[in-house]
Amino acid sequence: MSLRIAVLGPGGVGGFVAGALSHAGSDVTLIARPQTAAAIAAGGLHVTSTLLGEFDARVPAVDTMAATVDCLIVATKAAGLDDALQRVAPGAPALVIPLLNGVEHLETLRARFGSERVAAAVIRVESDRPRPGVIVQSSPGARIDIADSRPPATEPVAPALAAELRAAGLDVRLGAPEPDVMWSKLARLCALALTTTASDRPIGFVRTDPRWRSALTNAVTETVAVAIAEGGRLDAADTIAELDAAHPELGSSMQRDLRGGRASELDAIAGAVLRAGARHELRCPTVQWLAERVTRRAARRGNRDGAAGWVGRPV
Repeated sequence: MSLRIAVLGPGGVGGFVAGALSHAGSDVTLIARPQTAAAIAAGGLHVTSTLLGEFDARVPAVDTMAATVDCLIVATKAAGLDDALQRVAPGAPALVIPLLNGVEHLETLRARFGSERVAAAVIRVESDRPRPGVIVQSSPGARIDIADSRPPATEPVAPALAAELRAAGLDVRLGAPEPDVMWSKLARLCALALTTTASDRPIGFVRTDPRWRSALTNAVTETVAVAIAEGGRLDAADTIAELDAAHPELGSSMQRDLRGGRASELDAIAGAVLRAGARHELRCPTVQWLAERVTRRAARRGNRDGAAGWVGRPV
């Protein structure tokens, strides 16, 4: 089954996925802001990938998706999701796969497209867009997990999409429960993003410095406790082992955003953990401390996170 695929968001994740699919021969279109779409339409994508090598991909790019597609992959930043969805014309794709950080975007997408079409999914990859049309993917692998909550309406699109992603060189795993899929990534990402951004150092330093190591493990433990309360079947030791196995120069998109003067996903990541913890009357003091430290660093640099204040504080 050959799919018509659209990718909303041409950043590090969306650009990499679209480039990989196009390079493998899939029918894929990027949806981006007008200026970015014009640049990609004219010059394509240049991808430098640890996993796939270096290549150019001539990916069609549009600023508004009018045609109905079989699958829409959503790869925007969480804060830009509402605006980005305005570029997708009415008419629901058979399957929507969100590859955003956090967990709360699922509610927005299911309200927009219908819960029967949106599958919970996450991606584990380190990929950046230094400038429009240029993608640098630096992690040893790229893995997408799609939960078993896929409703019957999405069949046979989900397995067909998995096959195309695998043919493009990505690791795709199907069938885990939704809370496990969403919170297993968030438990890893929250600790990784907060400690690397708060310290402005890579995970290798965080793991070996006693103070930051303690913050890392405590952030994992707190987030896993929230995940379990939300129905996830997680073990903090597994998440810590995964972070211990990561290459020592691994950073985070939150860290890169702060360095680049951009608004980060602090609220979508740490805020989501703290809000869920508050619902279950679970305190997360390390996550709170790290988030406040990131906010102060952002304020000193003049980033929007610091200037506007952090909205993720639990009430």
